[in-house]
Amino acid sequence: MIRIKICGLQDVESAMAAAEAGADAVGMVFAAGKRQISPDIAREICRALPPFISKVGVFVDADEQEVKEIAGFCGIDTLQFHGQETPEYCSRFARKVIKGVQMRDEQSLEGLSDYRQHTLLLDSYHPKEKGGTGHAFPWDLAVRAGRGQRIILAGGLKTDNVLAAIKAVCPFGVDVSSGVETGGNKDQDKIRTFITTIRRWEYYGQ
Repeated sequence: MIRIKICGLQDVESAMAAAEAGADAVGMVFAAGKRQISPDIAREICRALPPFISKVGVFVDADEQEVKEIAGFCGIDTLQFHGQETPEYCSRFARKVIKGVQMRDEQSLEGLSDYRQHTLLLDSYHPKEKGGTGHAFPWDLAVRAGRGQRIILAGGLKTDNVLAAIKAVCPFGVDVSSGVETGGNKDQDKIRTFITTIRRWEYYGQ
């Protein structure tokens, strides 16, 4: 079964809609940007979610102690690092770690094996944005990155291309943010449709 993560959530209602639709994980962004969330609101979301839903905190080149304090305060169980964090940095935390990597070309594949003990999240390269750009990258790079390593596919996914992406890459999971938004805000109907599309294909092959 493909794991589904809805990222960039900023309110309890959208997080609950994702959970009720069958998402395996929800992501909350603590790095500066349009989807940044405060620890107080993230804590409300984490407390409202039912059991067995992973609560992912997204950080970009953050201070180690800050990450630990926010994760403990909010109830985050999985850390996603989306900057220049080294394998040594990622290994300092007791929680599960997802390492985000921006995929641009073949050079992007270099050094990925250094993070073998962690799950990789493969996203599209952007010179300024660290994620949630709404643009896809060549999926053949993801296929190569996933040889012998667990990957989560991100970057430009939405309802009308996610099944093609899954069939092409066979990832451990998929991650969507801008693909379930309308006007820059999470759209609960789009969240439900995205998740239902994947689950229906898994269960019924359609």
